[in-house]
Amino acid sequence: MSPASILQNAVQPLENPRSDQRVHRRYPISLDVQYKLGDKGQAAKFGTGRTLNISSGGIFFGTSGPLPTGGAIELLMRWPLLLDGGCPLKLVVRGKVVRSDASGTAVQALSHEFRTGKLSVR
Repeated sequence: MSPASILQNAVQPLENPRSDQRVHRRYPISLDVQYKLGDKGQAAKFGTGRTLNISSGGIFFGTSGPLPTGGAIELLMRWPLLLDGGCPLKLVVRGKVVRSDASGTAVQALSHEFRTGKLSVR
């Protein structure tokens, strides 16, 4: 079984009783995430967390505490699949924090890209 078919079979849309309010389908993907808060000219703040769900419109993730809303954020996640079966990928999402409380932080995705990385030897 290929990694793509494993991921496709493992990831199912979340049940959403308020589907009329959601534009993008959410998927319960759990990945480690590193984030950087701040825009140009501001001191950057860094942290880590774990994604709770991902959609094409944004990401919802847990952190150790709430983050300031309205500000720019950059998220970096190691993607679980390898490019061409051997090259690691990182998903980079730039957006803004639209909500943050004890349940997690919601980020509206404004742009995203996959970056290739070095294969780590363990």
